[in-house]
Amino acid sequence: MAGAALAQPKTPVDLELVLAADGSGSIDEDEMRLQRDGYARAITDPRVIDSIQFGHHQRIAIAYVEWGGPSSQHTVVDWTVVSDKASAETFAHNLRTRPRAAFGYNSISNALVYAADMIASNAYEGPRKIIDVSGDGPQMGGLPLPTVRAATIAQGITINGLAIDREGSGRPGGARFGISLEEHFSRDVIGGVGAFVIVANRELSFADAVLRKLILEIASNAPSGAPRLADNR
Repeated sequence: MAGAALAQPKTPVDLELVLAADGSGSIDEDEMRLQRDGYARAITDPRVIDSIQFGHHQRIAIAYVEWGGPSSQHTVVDWTVVSDKASAETFAHNLRTRPRAAFGYNSISNALVYAADMIASNAYEGPRKIIDVSGDGPQMGGLPLPTVRAATIAQGITINGLAIDREGSGRPGGARFGISLEEHFSRDVIGGVGAFVIVANRELSFADAVLRKLILEIASNAPSGAPRLADNR
């Protein structure tokens, strides 16, 4: 009886989305503001709000995490239901004003574990669950990325990526893998139904990349298919 009383029904939403942003040592203060402001602008964009309101429940649950080294994952903005302009602006305000906390270098794997645990333990239930990883460098430490990636996908979570290819970034080059950061994300990070990578670079600004990605994630009916590298054109 007590167990039944504690088992509260979850709030239905169209999407459970964790924005897992790189806050590691390679991200300077300008890049930190670039990321946060890009996501804040995107979530309040009328096209994103229209996409949310087109859904069956007309609401999504969204959280923002910044990650660094293996022991540094931090919830900047906890789960928030976004359904309209007002709730989107609340999320954006919180995102812009919370302090920075992440430290260390690039444990994408531990960030995925943290984000997947957030999805598993939240108070929402949606037909689509996505972890949206943005970063300017490759996996450098922590749990084995292939194992974590497989376990995350097995939970029914799609991992999408946003690779930041910004001049002056402190990101390590592709020499660690012999491939570019974009290829590393495509090969080793993303996965699950409909997974994709978008690259923020000179041709596509970070703000435009985030906007495009959020619209794809929110409006998508999650078509089946192998992970792919998104075309910036």
